[in-house]
Amino acid sequence: MTTTTLATLVPLLPFLGAAAGLLLGRRSPGLVRPLAVLPTLTALVLAVLVAARQGGGRAVDAATELTPTGSVPIELALHIDGFAALVAVLVGVVASCVQIYSTGYLREDPRYPSYAALVSLFTSAMLLVVYSGDLMVLLVGWEIMGICSYFLVGHYWETPEARAASLKAFLVTKLGDVPFLIGLFALAVDAGSFRITTILAAVGDGGLDHPTLIALLLLAGVAGKSAQFPLHTWLPDAMAGPTPVSALIHAATMVAAGVYFVARLLPVFAASGAALVVLAVMAAVTMAGSALAALAQDDIKRVLAYSTIGQLGYMTGALAVGDRGAAVFHLLSHGAFKALLFLAAGVVIHAAGTNSLAAMSRMRGLRDRIPDAYWTMTVALLALAAIPPFSGFFSKEAVLGAAEHTATGHAESVPTAAGWIVLVAGLLTALLTAAYATRLWLLAFHGRGAEAPDHGKQPVAMTAVLWVLAVPSLAFGLTVGVLPDWFDGHSLTPTLTTSVLGTGLALAGGLVTYGAWRHTTALAARVPMGAVAASPGGDGGQVESQAIASHAPAYGNVASAHDPADPGRLLLGPLHRHAAGGFRLDAVYTALFVRPVQAAARLVRFLDREVVETYVRGAGTAPRWLGAAVRRAQTGNVQTYLSALLAGTVVLAVAAVLVATAGA
Repeated sequence: MTTTTLATLVPLLPFLGAAAGLLLGRRSPGLVRPLAVLPTLTALVLAVLVAARQGGGRAVDAATELTPTGSVPIELALHIDGFAALVAVLVGVVASCVQIYSTGYLREDPRYPSYAALVSLFTSAMLLVVYSGDLMVLLVGWEIMGICSYFLVGHYWETPEARAASLKAFLVTKLGDVPFLIGLFALAVDAGSFRITTILAAVGDGGLDHPTLIALLLLAGVAGKSAQFPLHTWLPDAMAGPTPVSALIHAATMVAAGVYFVARLLPVFAASGAALVVLAVMAAVTMAGSALAALAQDDIKRVLAYSTIGQLGYMTGALAVGDRGAAVFHLLSHGAFKALLFLAAGVVIHAAGTNSLAAMSRMRGLRDRIPDAYWTMTVALLALAAIPPFSGFFSKEAVLGAAEHTATGHAESVPTAAGWIVLVAGLLTALLTAAYATRLWLLAFHGRGAEAPDHGKQPVAMTAVLWVLAVPSLAFGLTVGVLPDWFDGHSLTPTLTTSVLGTGLALAGGLVTYGAWRHTTALAARVPMGAVAASPGGDGGQVESQAIASHAPAYGNVASAHDPADPGRLLLGPLHRHAAGGFRLDAVYTALFVRPVQAAARLVRFLDREVVETYVRGAGTAPRWLGAAVRRAQTGNVQTYLSALLAGTVVLAVAAVLVATAGA
């Protein structure tokens, strides 16, 4: 079987599994889990074979014209280079782990068949984005992921929070997709093709007439899909969906798509220095702002959501300094440990008997009850904090090293300003990342909340997956010497300066947070903390849905109001209240956009009802009144008609005399 055939089957198998699951899921419940797991696992095996055959060498290209479209053709095209081969393997690994994990986490959920089918469709769409060699075909996968996220985030549609979160995710990403689509058309017109290889060749020959405009339009879509400032606010609210969905979205599909898109078309963005500076500023604000917000959250999933936003900021920062190897390296590394963090958080939720609404401030006694989650989550948090020798250290240092290389003027065609912006923001974020990772570990596993009832041993399907993902979280950094052969050949080895600075700041952030926690714990011990009963429940998925419903008014309340031992309050001081609410960006958007649009809509409604409809009603009323007047004149009395005729004749005669007199 040829490599092209294998690559075609990779996205096709999950799609067929999704279609079969939707058609047969309710009729044949016994087929639901095999249809969810086996196609995705098979796609993973095939993706590994494709990667092995591609081997980091020459890209695999194949294309056939879809249909005649005129001057700019649309083709079913594959373009599989080292980036695509490895990202597809990541998607397959995370999606397989999520499907296996979900068989235990949502085993009693009545909507599991549709959930599993949508996860398979989500996976298929991302694989289509990864392998596609034509931008229009890529756009199909891009938009399918958007609709899948709408349904999966809103899985618990009984709750207003899930419904609102799904709508927000869909609308905010669509807000970015409109300029993104315009940018795709403009790029195709300039290059004469939607084919990625043709576009890159045109860029190399200086064939783009409007590189800055095209790059900025495309960045709008990337900001929405990959949750970058200012279109990032949908991602924390998307935590209303099931935890495995969060793992899939954050680690390997939707939010990774934007970063992957820029990496694949980086020469387009590099053709404009202004676009790279804009990308660097966007990355810097995203990194620092999300890290501050994560340090103030009490909901464990919202901490991880803001963490994802910040880590995506590292990836876009690497792209801003022209190093897509470092960006994709961090994407791969982050995919492993972030999937592990979310799935371990699901085990914590399952063991605590409540959703993260009860929050870290309400957790107690979980370390000994869920040792698998405790140890694997510890590994993932160390990787997130970029502590050597965990994978996050190598990938994050690759980003910082690329930024330093640009800042010192060694990168061609990339503004040094972009390097300095990314480097400073990246080092600050390294400090904050270690701080909120340490805080999460302390509050979740060493907290003073109310101890929840013991719900027994966690399902093997859930705990086994954690250890599978712990391996790359710990050891993936060892591939740092091999990966350049799969990418652009640029070294990914950590440099001494950024390694010392980054690791030193990370250790400082962790130690300061631990010291603040010890201090606040000692103070809190003097004030007895009110016990908060945990919500009863057995299955993780059911518990999550019930908890969201029972705490509906409190969902999204990210302040640690229940735990005076929260070190985040001490570290952030007066900034805590603003950071806890995401710096009130939603309120700003409401004031700047939502309310003016609503006011304009009310004005249009008033004009339509009171002005336009008045004329419409008048157009009908005037003939009706005229008809009524004429009808009254039709009495049927001959004498009346003769009198009217005589009067009219007299009037006409008098008028004629007056006209004649005036003329004389």
